[in-house]
Amino acid sequence: TSTSSREVGEDFYCVKWITWKGERTPVIMQSANGPCPLLAIMNILFLQWKASGVPGVLLPPQKEMVTAEELMAHLGDCILSTQPREPSEGLQLNFQQNIHDTMMVLPKLSTGLDVNVRFTGVSDFEYTPECIIFDLLNVPLYHGWLVDPQSLEVVQAVGKLSYNQLVEKIITCKQASDSSLVSEGLVAEQFLETTASQLTYHGLCELTAAVREGELSVFFRNNHFSTMIKHKGHLYLLVTDQGFLQEERVVWESLHNVDGDSCFCDTDFHLSHAEGKEGATAAALDHQLQQSQVDQDYMIALSLQQQQGQDPSALSDLELARQLQQEEYQQHHLQQQPRAPAQV
Repeated sequence: TSTSSREVGEDFYCVKWITWKGERTPVIMQSANGPCPLLAIMNILFLQWKASGVPGVLLPPQKEMVTAEELMAHLGDCILSTQPREPSEGLQLNFQQNIHDTMMVLPKLSTGLDVNVRFTGVSDFEYTPECIIFDLLNVPLYHGWLVDPQSLEVVQAVGKLSYNQLVEKIITCKQASDSSLVSEGLVAEQFLETTASQLTYHGLCELTAAVREGELSVFFRNNHFSTMIKHKGHLYLLVTDQGFLQEERVVWESLHNVDGDSCFCDTDFHLSHAEGKEGATAAALDHQLQQSQVDQDYMIALSLQQQQGQDPSALSDLELARQLQQEEYQQHHLQQQPRAPAQV
């Protein structure tokens, strides 16, 4: 425990101040030490501090650096503030047990949590002691790594297993003498390989439907925890890369496809041109916006198709429509190429 304390004490994080809902608000940036669930949770507490009945955190104005130890202390105060006001002995005993369990898990927040997804729903995780922190703070935890229900063979192979259980099943099936089990193991393995980004279009569609408008949550993907919000029907991730520390107009990053292409936005979710980031030209951003619209239209169509219970074979028509729409955007873009030089 003493070793962990020393390691935590040596971690420093930069503070980026943004204007959020009319107030100067701190955002903790990610240093070279790597991804950390502590930052995702703390940034939610910073952003939601004005919400009624929600425990919040404030930092001294103009503070530029903060240690993991300080963040842990603030987080501990927030957790203690969730104590039930009812005098019920049962509630108090349950709270004390939750606090005890939480304090055992707290040191892991600065290094990583044991999170094991299930492929059946965006809120489906195997319960581990680490989950209690999200429960106590009422912070939703989501992922988008779902099996498409129209892929019946994959549904059969994956079932309701968690990631860890599925890996064990693949190993067992591939060593089996039964050819059907071997085949099922190969289908499950191919699913993991083809969805290595840990986000599927079905998952993204379900995620968009599940998250409430304006809700702040934690998004888990590729062993990384991000602060996520839904604004006007679209999902955004808080930009915490320290390389954007001085970029006041880069606050949010759109989450609209599974391939990683995204657009940067300012605190009001307006498109930002991300000055200082190599390659972020106006033409590239224009293309990203077009691709964003194509992907969003695709998700809407897929959602409608699933709700109407259409035949799985219709998916190929949906993909064709998506391709035609993208070609239309590209054609429109080519027609707009000859432009007068901008006046400086």
